[in-house]
This record gives sequence, C-alpha cells and structure tokens, in this order.
Amino acid sequence: MEGLINLPASLGRYSIDIVSSIGRAAVFLGLTLSRLFHWPFPLAEFIKQLNFVGVRTLPVLLVAGLFTGMVVALQFYDTLVRFGSVDLLGSAVALSLIRELGPVMAALMVIARVGSASCAEIGIMRNEQQFDALECMAIDVYRYLMLPRLLAAIVALPMLTAIFDLVGIGGGYVVGVLIHGESAGAYINGLIDTVTINDVLMGVIKSLVFGLIIMWIALVNGFNVHLNQSLSGAEGVSHATTTAVVLSAIVMLSFDFIIGSLML
Repeated sequence: MEGLINLPASLGRYSIDIVSSIGRAAVFLGLTLSRLFHWPFPLAEFIKQLNFVGVRTLPVLLVAGLFTGMVVALQFYDTLVRFGSVDLLGSAVALSLIRELGPVMAALMVIARVGSASCAEIGIMRNEQQFDALECMAIDVYRYLMLPRLLAAIVALPMLTAIFDLVGIGGGYVVGVLIHGESAGAYINGLIDTVTINDVLMGVIKSLVFGLIIMWIALVNGFNVHLNQSLSGAEGVSHATTTAVVLSAIVMLSFDFIIGSLML
C-alpha cells in the first residue's frame, strides 16, 4: 500500500531526472559545437582522434563487413533461387548494405570500440579532477577535448560505412559468383543498375547522424559521471560506460527508422 502511495512521487522524480539529463546533454552539445567558431582549432587533437576512431577501427570493421556481406548474400541467394530471380542478387546485397546494414553495423562497431573507450576516458578524467585542473589553467575543455572527438566521429563514420559497404559487396560477390557460380556480369550490372544516388545519400546521412549521436552520448555520460551520487570511482565510470553504450545503440536505431521513413 505504501508503495502505491509513493508511486506518483517516484514517477515524478524519474520524469524530472530524464528531463534534466536531456537538458544537460543539449547544453553540452551546444557548448561543444559553439567552439567551432573559436580560434585556434585544435587540429592536432582532431587528427589524433580521427586516427583513433577511424584507422584503428578498420581491422574489426573489415572482418565484420566481409562476413556480413557473405551472410546477406547467402540468405538472399537461397530466397531468390526459389523464385528464379538469382540475377537480382547483386542488387539485393548492395541495397541492403548501402541503405541499412552498412551504416548500422559500422555504427555498432564504433559504439563497441570507440564509444565505450571515450566514455571511460572522459569519466576517469572527471573522477581524477583533471577537468578542474584544466579550467584552472584557462584551458577550454570543450574546445580541446570534446570538439575534436565529436568531429572525428562525424567525419570518420561515413568513411567507415563506405568501406564496410564495399567489403560487404565483395563478400556477396564471393558467395554469389565464386561459390554458387552466378554470373559475375549479372551481379555487377544488377548492382550498378539498381543503386541510385538517393540510396547512397541515405547511407551518408545516417552515418553522419550516427557519428554525432554515438560520440555525443559517450562524452556527456563520461563528463557528467560525478553527478551520480550513488556510485563513485571505478563503479561510477563502469555504470556510465554501460549506460552510454546501451543508450547510444537504442537512440541510433531509433534515428535509423526515422531517417529511413523520411527518405524512402
């Protein structure tokens, strides 16, 4: 009975916490993006983060892209054979990768590798009071730490997605042409004839938005880790990192549906 009486208060407190978190995240993003208009731009840090987000993610991305393309081609081949439309294999693989699987899978790889690491790094810096030390030295943490990471994710993810798509299409070629003996010309011509600029544009827009979402959520969770009074130290960083990974995946998939609905 007491739980039912306290239920409205608990729901109200939970709602206030959610609205406050969204507000803090929005202010954080606004402060970070506003540093684009401040000079000088931290180019060296941006290149360092671009290497971390993009280049170091390539090995796992190549493996994931190859096997994703092979699995997609295998499943489509089995379905198309039943309808006598095997010539459409190249079109099916390319469209599914460029429109949907490429941006989503590349984003999930970045979340798993980069988002978690960035959130943990920023959270540890917050717990060790490094941000306070930087502010005492009149160093703008939004310009020199947050902005390069955010821009690096936005720039790197479309390129990673493009590489994922190419490798995945190559994996589909291996399954369709080299393993099952489909015509190489039919596979490639079907791909060229079907894929339009709107399909490519959809993948690019999704990648840009996903890059922003992933790094934004990772950074804001790490930056505000000290606000959780119930957890501290390593436990607080662990909780913030887990929250960032799960939340960024959910928000990313939600925007995937929204962008796809608007562009189809």
